[in-house]
Amino acid sequence: MKLNIAIIGPNVTNPKQYELGKEVGQAIARAGCILFCGGLGGMMQAAAEGARSAGGQTVGILPGPEKSEANAFIDIAIPTGLGPYRNALLVRSCDAVIAIHGAYGTLSEIAFALRLGIPVIGLHTWSVSKDGQPDPGIHIADSSEEAVRMAVELAGQQTGKTRR
Repeated sequence: MKLNIAIIGPNVTNPKQYELGKEVGQAIARAGCILFCGGLGGMMQAAAEGARSAGGQTVGILPGPEKSEANAFIDIAIPTGLGPYRNALLVRSCDAVIAIHGAYGTLSEIAFALRLGIPVIGLHTWSVSKDGQPDPGIHIADSSEEAVRMAVELAGQQTGKTRR
């Protein structure tokens, strides 16, 4: 069974952030994993475009009630009608999460993943601390390739799944 890797990040990106999202999406596809995201624009679209360009499969967990809301690079659109509460469904559907930049929506997804014990890899995103001490729950990556490698390794350790 293939690993499901979520990409979370801002719904509006600048060109540099968009390109980084595409790179991560491509790396997910090359690793033989399925890319999950929120299915809309910004980082979600960038990652889905990257995955699709590398022959990968994409799934969008949409906040609204219509499949037609998905960006053009989503293969499987799952409309939830849950608005931002769909963040928990997105994270729960995955074996690992890669956070790229992002605002409070991204932070909520990071929190859901940490609470559920799903590995979180951070690429230019939030850091968290507890009682003034850095929380080790977010594994920091310096590149798209490293982020995906870490996601695959950590997800495999958690689930016993390997790439196929």
